[in-house]
Amino acid sequence: MRRRVAENLTAYGFLSAALLCFAVFSWYPIVRGVVLGFQQVDFVAAPTWVGWENFERLFADPLFAVAWRNTLLFTVLALVFGFAVPFLLAVVLNELRHFKAYFRLVVYLPVMLPPVVAALVWKWLYDPGPGLLNTALRGLGLDGPGWLDDTSTSMLSLVLVATWANLGTATLVYLAALQSIPGELYEAAELDGAGVLRRLWHVTVPQTRFVLLVLLLLQVVATMQVFTEPYVMTGGGPQDSTVTVLLLLYRYAFYYNDFGTASALSLLLLLVLGAFTALYLRVTRRADA
Repeated sequence: MRRRVAENLTAYGFLSAALLCFAVFSWYPIVRGVVLGFQQVDFVAAPTWVGWENFERLFADPLFAVAWRNTLLFTVLALVFGFAVPFLLAVVLNELRHFKAYFRLVVYLPVMLPPVVAALVWKWLYDPGPGLLNTALRGLGLDGPGWLDDTSTSMLSLVLVATWANLGTATLVYLAALQSIPGELYEAAELDGAGVLRRLWHVTVPQTRFVLLVLLLLQVVATMQVFTEPYVMTGGGPQDSTVTVLLLLYRYAFYYNDFGTASALSLLLLLVLGAFTALYLRVTRRADA
């Protein structure tokens, strides 16, 4: 018994540094953020308890509904492009017989760029004047769209940038999952007369189902927290068409110096993502049962 207690004390001693870091830099900020959501805070005067006033101020703000609508639109578009494209690209890479390592590197290169740098590069590409995209279109005798200056294309333009910037990680994860599928399954399906699409649907998708579900959850959580692209490339414009929840949160905190309302908005986002995650896990567990 003494030996077991001593071993446990030694283990907890080694864990204490990590637990202290989590407590100071993760758990305490979460608890502090929840408390700030019910206070009037500007970090100049002493905080005062205001109860639900911060949430009432949020619900009365016309940009609150706009930000949630834009965030949901970004999430849906990001799932259409950012979920399907990496999977199909991984399938193509998995079928290559030559230069596979080179193409993996090419696909992963955008991930190595700092997000702000990538956003600035694409902002120049989208520029309706000297931008590369519209210059190329004018060379073909076509008029390019406003990209970031048009409310009908601004959100889609941001989604394409986010998809390009994060394509590499998802593609390599899918590729690792594909390479773990036994080749005998494809051979059996081919002997049964299954074509490429049927092998993809009846062999590849079921065998990678767990990875697909995990990345779907992670992508929804990540895209609901989009900030860099709208902040750097559009600032929320044109006409608030790219204002997202985190961008609105940033405005409350650093434009209006209202950290209490910003914390209330972050708490709402936490609740929404937590509820979605719980529902998602429950549905997938039922499907597995």
